[in-house]
Amino acid sequence: MSGGSAVPARSGFAGRRITVAGLGVSGESAARALAGLGAEVTVVDGGDGERQRTTAAELAAAGVETRLGDGATLPKGTELVVTSPGWRPDSPLFAAAAANSVEVVGDVEIAWRLRGLNGERPAPWLAVTGTNGKTTTVRMLAAVLEAAGLRTAAVGNIGDPIIDAVLADPPYDVLAVELSSYQLHWAPSVRPHSGAVLNLAPDHLDWHGSMAAYAAAKGRVYEGNEVACVYNAADPATEALVREADVVAGCRAVGFTLGTPGLSQLGVVDGILADRAFVPDRREQAQELAEITDVDPPAPHNIANALAAAALARAYGVPPHAVRDGLRAFRPDPHRVERVAEVGGVTYVDDSKATNPHAAAASLAAYDPVVWIAGGLAKGATFDDLVATAAGRLRGVVLIGADRGLIAEALTRHAPDVPVVDLDRTDTGAMAAAVREATRLARPGDTVLMAPACASMDMFTNYNVRGDVFAAAVHVLAAGQDEQ
Repeated sequence: MSGGSAVPARSGFAGRRITVAGLGVSGESAARALAGLGAEVTVVDGGDGERQRTTAAELAAAGVETRLGDGATLPKGTELVVTSPGWRPDSPLFAAAAANSVEVVGDVEIAWRLRGLNGERPAPWLAVTGTNGKTTTVRMLAAVLEAAGLRTAAVGNIGDPIIDAVLADPPYDVLAVELSSYQLHWAPSVRPHSGAVLNLAPDHLDWHGSMAAYAAAKGRVYEGNEVACVYNAADPATEALVREADVVAGCRAVGFTLGTPGLSQLGVVDGILADRAFVPDRREQAQELAEITDVDPPAPHNIANALAAAALARAYGVPPHAVRDGLRAFRPDPHRVERVAEVGGVTYVDDSKATNPHAAAASLAAYDPVVWIAGGLAKGATFDDLVATAAGRLRGVVLIGADRGLIAEALTRHAPDVPVVDLDRTDTGAMAAAVREATRLARPGDTVLMAPACASMDMFTNYNVRGDVFAAAVHVLAAGQDEQ
């Protein structure tokens, strides 16, 4: 960042008393940036562990006060509260802010307000939200933008803190931004160049309070779009959000589909990803972008992710060859439909990131027959639709975790003939036992799929650890086969 002392004054934050809620990655980034812009910053956090104390000591050197062990009390004189994404709207701190007419926003909102502070043209945002597939789509998008020669980064609910990205020197050309429903809830002013809602299914209802509120938060990604509102043609709820959005004149609705694309859509024709939205004559022309085999893995839901990423990139003017080159260069993050090994003719796949029924349904649709390992924290979800849809693909099911009984009940109703092993365990060693039981049920040519349809925190720190434990158990199994 350049400009000397004029920059803090120009930011509008100099001298303001700001409270940052949460001492995680985004909270620390917000505190540092705001203090650097001349604000009087206090961070509050309900935790008081070693990590929080270490971070607090580092922030103190930057002039930031930290109050640990109390995340409910609003510091006296607070003029603005900046919250980390996960803090619930009904938190006592926010009730105190409302009682004192103090605005509450998230770090994404602060990043938006700081755009262009270094004197350069603000980098446009290409924003992605949805119940599932956000991270993969944003990383695909970033790969495509890079293939077009643009300086970009995948940020938001992924990668480096978004505030750091908007203040970067030299500045980025364009940002690929993943936005969760939490982040959108706290970001009233964000107006992306173009936005996409990949899909919409019940999730985080305990946080938002209702499906309508959850959907409304997702729909904010379309507000103020300039070129394209990208929606999923197979998910009418996403198109409905486009209709409700207030956009810039001339902005178009652009759909993506796994079928043949209609007007203003991207889709698939004979194994080719085709564009009928960003071509001179949409009625008569379609532009080839890439082949299905350029997408890793080429599972149906991942092809949909690639089409959404391509739509946003094309909205920004990226040429077709960059879409192809970017998709070819992209490699998925761990624990997202990740092939771990093949043992005795059975393929073992880690989709620990499938933390809700919608994500698990997409994963299950890619394999047949499958032995399914499922269970964990349901977060208020139901499983009847998932099981009814997947029943014909199931060789067997192994259940673990706190809310496995909900899945077991759905299996009884919709797949009564499918063998089910209920391990009745929530200890971390249950995963190794689940792999052994799944192996017993599987036959050569089958896939053992760990797509839990639930969150992981009943047994593991996060879904990454859950996936690592699954993979470790598979590797032990493979080693045992090699020794025979």
